[in-house]
Amino acid sequence: MKSIQMVAPRVLEPREMPMPPDPGPGEALVRMRAVGICGSDMHWYLEGGVGSFRAVYPQILGHEPAGEIVAVGKGVTEFAAGQKVAMEPAITCGHCEFCLSGRHNNCSSSVFMGSPQAFGFFREYATIPVRNMVAVPVGMSFARATVIEPVSVLLHVLELTEIHLGDTVAVMGAGPIGLLTAAVARTAGASRIFVADKVPHRLAFAKEMGADVCVATMRQLVEAVRDETRGRGVDVVFDAAAAPETINTCMQIARLSGRVVLIGIPSELSFPVDIHTAMGKELNIQTIKRSNHNGHAAIKLMQSGRIPESLITHLLPLEQTPAAFEKIAAYTDGVGKVVIEI
Repeated sequence: MKSIQMVAPRVLEPREMPMPPDPGPGEALVRMRAVGICGSDMHWYLEGGVGSFRAVYPQILGHEPAGEIVAVGKGVTEFAAGQKVAMEPAITCGHCEFCLSGRHNNCSSSVFMGSPQAFGFFREYATIPVRNMVAVPVGMSFARATVIEPVSVLLHVLELTEIHLGDTVAVMGAGPIGLLTAAVARTAGASRIFVADKVPHRLAFAKEMGADVCVATMRQLVEAVRDETRGRGVDVVFDAAAAPETINTCMQIARLSGRVVLIGIPSELSFPVDIHTAMGKELNIQTIKRSNHNGHAAIKLMQSGRIPESLITHLLPLEQTPAAFEKIAAYTDGVGKVVIEI
């Protein structure tokens, strides 16, 4: 079968590879039809790793998949051949203390597809457990269904940090996750949403997603928050840019006893954090790790029409995956969310 494999930093190549094994009990063989490109894919591609985890070449990226079931294994009754599905990329054990307590994303033996642990989804077929699947509604395209995974991440964010009706919110970074954060914050009842990003066309997207104030620099953001909240600061700050400057600005613009949520993954392994400001304000700092079986709720939210379809700006075939990664890296052609169609 066809695949796109990362063979070195910033080098993606088309390669033939064997078909996956036939599905065993509790599994299904899925033909991939669309896969979204995520910010963490870009870390693997540009930097050769995510945090302290280093790439192992060749590696197949892609963890926002949607596809069609080809065959199911023994004992599978909830899914059937021909069914359209989206998939959660973390294969968990289901019986460790974290899975049993409902924190599947912290499973002690989790295997993440798209990392060095297991092949991702820039390939034609994959065999995975059906417990990782959700049925895609009739009428939802495969491309649209790739957004289920990142929306699931945002819904897990809300499990850990609530947005209350009338809260003021700031979002650092207007990439796909930052844009989804703005959209979800508006849906949750935020009264005023500030977004900062250095790329002009991303700020235009942020307006479409529900942002009220869009600025290009951290200094402009600090001034805007100070002016519009009369020096109080915002209730919740989400960092989807993961740069030292943005993370420290989060501490600066959060109100006393405010909440700071770190969604993005920094490229740097270590850097100075303004912990004194955080302690002086008694901030609640929350980190996020993936999603947590939130696919069904994500589908309901998307069906409500509150996640604009304009998030997806480019649909490209599998053979153009290398060009798609370069387009995202260079912020060219008004790129927002890119989906690879297979």
